[in-house]
Amino acid sequence: KKQKEMRPLTEEETRIFFTKLAKYIGRNIKLLIDRKDEPHVFRLHKDRVYYVSEELMKKATNVGRKELVSFGTCFGKFTKTRKFKLHITALDFLAQYAPYKVWVKPSAEMSFLYGHNILKSGLGRITDNTPQYQGVVVLSMSDIPLGFGVVAKATKDCKNLGPTEIVCLHQADVGEYLREEANLFAKQSA
Repeated sequence: KKQKEMRPLTEEETRIFFTKLAKYIGRNIKLLIDRKDEPHVFRLHKDRVYYVSEELMKKATNVGRKELVSFGTCFGKFTKTRKFKLHITALDFLAQYAPYKVWVKPSAEMSFLYGHNILKSGLGRITDNTPQYQGVVVLSMSDIPLGFGVVAKATKDCKNLGPTEIVCLHQADVGEYLREEANLFAKQSA
């Protein structure tokens, strides 16, 4: 029977989750855990990983597991095959700690927000020395986080690309709050 209650992640779940998270924020994971203001933890509830203050977590234990729908910030969920998929709800933390970023031109913002990859013609800027297949946060030219993706080409290779070649593979965008509303948050079981 699948566990539904809130619990700490197992060693294997932690390894899978941190491997995925490190693809975007690298060693900055430690900044999420070792916070000066208030201790935070990662907890699993209904296959979703939540980032929550210890104080809120303790309060959440007073709610019945059937009644508890969500708490803290959902970073993503484990699939049935035990892979981890980051959700757009983690964007605020990714944007804060990601060392590699891509800025998209205003003319390409809507395309990205509809779930499309970023082409060379839509690339505004890219962090220097970004390696190929690196996880990046995608920002507007005015530094507003729009989503995240994986760069298809290293920074040094981008200048030689044609205008229709893919620079960044789409992973998630803020448009998902509308398109995927039903799947982003845990469903309350009856």
